Amino acid sequence: MSAVWLMLLYLLTSLLVSLSDGACAEVDSDTEAVAGKGFKLGCISCKARPEVEASAKVSWYFQAKGENDYAPIYEYDEEGPHIIDERFEERLDWNGSKRSMDIQDASIYLFNVTYNDSGTYSCKFTRLLTYTFYEYETSVTKVVHLTVVDKATRGTASIVSEVMMYVSIIGLQAWLYIEMVYCFRKISAAGEEALRESANAEYLAIASESKDNCAGVQVAE
Repeated sequence: MSAVWLMLLYLLTSLLVSLSDGACAEVDSDTEAVAGKGFKLGCISCKARPEVEASAKVSWYFQAKGENDYAPIYEYDEEGPHIIDERFEERLDWNGSKRSMDIQDASIYLFNVTYNDSGTYSCKFTRLLTYTFYEYETSVTKVVHLTVVDKATRGTASIVSEVMMYVSIIGLQAWLYIEMVYCFRKISAAGEEALRESANAEYLAIASESKDNCAGVQVAE
């Protein structure tokens, strides 16, 4: 019986770890920065199948107000971060996924925000999914419309993003609980069935041995 419970505990622990590692919620970036302060440009793109191995590189682009084209400003790949646009030299820092090229959070941090930083930022994921017999490349683009102001205000977008973040966290926890209960019941039922089969086999073995002993006694008589 103890072996069955140990196996159950191991499987539930493995499930908890795998789900925790794969948990990802796409939350929109704030869109209002205060001049002279720092600001996080958020960009999150979750994999549809977290169990699939992947690697990604990220490219950020900026379209200033009054301009028609996007200019590349920042890249992050297997070699690390690269600031491309001199307007952002020493003002951008990586604020996304750490210690892994399986990037799902590609946020960056902008120091000493100026009014010239107002505009549209585009974040592009180029992700390579690695399956058993082939590889598949996908791309996802997120957009942030940034406005620089004198004083911070609590905007609707910020409130909605925060609410959605908490809803996503609660949803993931509920799903995890349901999966754990389902696995617990399934493995427990399998363990009980195995014990019944073991008991039946032991009973049949004893009955067969008793029958053989009785047959031996009758022959001896």
